[in-house]
Amino acid sequence: MKSDYILAILLFFPLLVIQTTIVPLIAVNGVIPDLIIILLVFYTLKMGQLHGTILGFIYGFLFDIITGGLIGGSMLSKTAAGFITGYFYNENKKEAYLKSFLFVLIVLLASTIDSFILSLFTTIDLNTSLAAFFIEQGILPGIYTSVFSIIVIVFFPRRSIS
Repeated sequence: MKSDYILAILLFFPLLVIQTTIVPLIAVNGVIPDLIIILLVFYTLKMGQLHGTILGFIYGFLFDIITGGLIGGSMLSKTAAGFITGYFYNENKKEAYLKSFLFVLIVLLASTIDSFILSLFTTIDLNTSLAAFFIEQGILPGIYTSVFSIIVIVFFPRRSIS
């Protein structure tokens, strides 16, 4: 169990390098997928809500510190995404969630929440309505991230994950 905590933190660093160097190259109209949210949702569904909330806080804190962004913005958004994702945790259904397209829908929800909360702190545009802001800064990055989360379903090992 303790190795899962360490592995979750260790997987964050190569994903952060990919997120900050390669992922911006595949941006579509400024919308980029968030690979860290996919990892967060995976471990939250595997380990539970408390673990996901704490892991979201750690991921957000490390992301803010390493990338030099607004300190606390990613921390709050990823903590909220981990907390919301934790509501889908069920000891009896975790393999079903991680091996089906429900995982993609959960990533869509978590990524939309993460992107919207982060945009509230980092993007100030008084000329757009709240609905347009929610679609542009929340739903579109959520959809793009959920498309990338299909990779987890395709390459997920078919053995038990206990």
